[in-house]
Amino acid sequence: MEVKVSVITINYNGLDDTCALIDTIPFSDSLEVIVVDNGSARDEATEIERRYPEVSVVRSKENLGFAGGNNLGIKASRGRYVFLLNNDTILEGTDAEKQASIAALTDRLESSADIGAVCPIICFAWNHRPIQFAGYTPLSKITLRNHAIGYGEEERGQYNTPHPTPYAHGAAMMVKREAIEKAGLMPECFFLYYEELDWSLMLRRAGYEIWYEPACCVYHKESQATGQDSPLKTYYVTRSRLLFAKRNLTGFSRVLSLLYLVCVAGLKGVLSSLLKGRADLAKATVRGIIDFTKL
Repeated sequence: MEVKVSVITINYNGLDDTCALIDTIPFSDSLEVIVVDNGSARDEATEIERRYPEVSVVRSKENLGFAGGNNLGIKASRGRYVFLLNNDTILEGTDAEKQASIAALTDRLESSADIGAVCPIICFAWNHRPIQFAGYTPLSKITLRNHAIGYGEEERGQYNTPHPTPYAHGAAMMVKREAIEKAGLMPECFFLYYEELDWSLMLRRAGYEIWYEPACCVYHKESQATGQDSPLKTYYVTRSRLLFAKRNLTGFSRVLSLLYLVCVAGLKGVLSSLLKGRADLAKATVRGIIDFTKL
């Protein structure tokens, strides 16, 4: 039987989260699941294969980053649609309900040749499960600021209308294979953060729209791999935001944006971290700026 949907998730020292996700996936003949073990410290790939023989596991000896890991999975996949899910997400409901919610994403992609990617509503998996994502607003040209629609709100059905969104959310996004073939794979130069925003622009430049489809809901534990407020996250957010500006802005806008990100946002981040007694975060910000200049 033809594989319609390839679910791809990256495992990096996150066996428990990855298994929790796999346990919620509604397996069927038309759906394949691929786990990329992305340079975990121990061989978690073998353990996943032992527990889930129906799952295809791709083992990378080194950590290739978010984009590199997903690209490995995409290359190994067979589906017409590629459903990228963070390993710290889960699906809920009966198998029939989950199959219907995944079908809502494929239906949205099939509703128009112009739609290349679609994202579900994403809610946090803790507390009262507030909304994390119901679409994005556009990034401002210089400061590169935007916000996720509905962020922090209780989900009451207020965002139940599908609509275009300028960017996909990396925690849960489904993409047409033909769109990937036309736009290219996810850019691996970022390693972590901003790669899905850059990829979204690549898809849009290739002529595709990105949509938000609330008929599917994914629950996200958020930053289990990097930590909510860690030097690793601070470093890559700093470096990747600068790289995003360099790759996607031109002329005077690029110059102004880079100056703002270094001299205003970067300095503010360093001072704020120091005032909080987090010298490690201040150092990570500085290192992110310095390493960007070497790219």
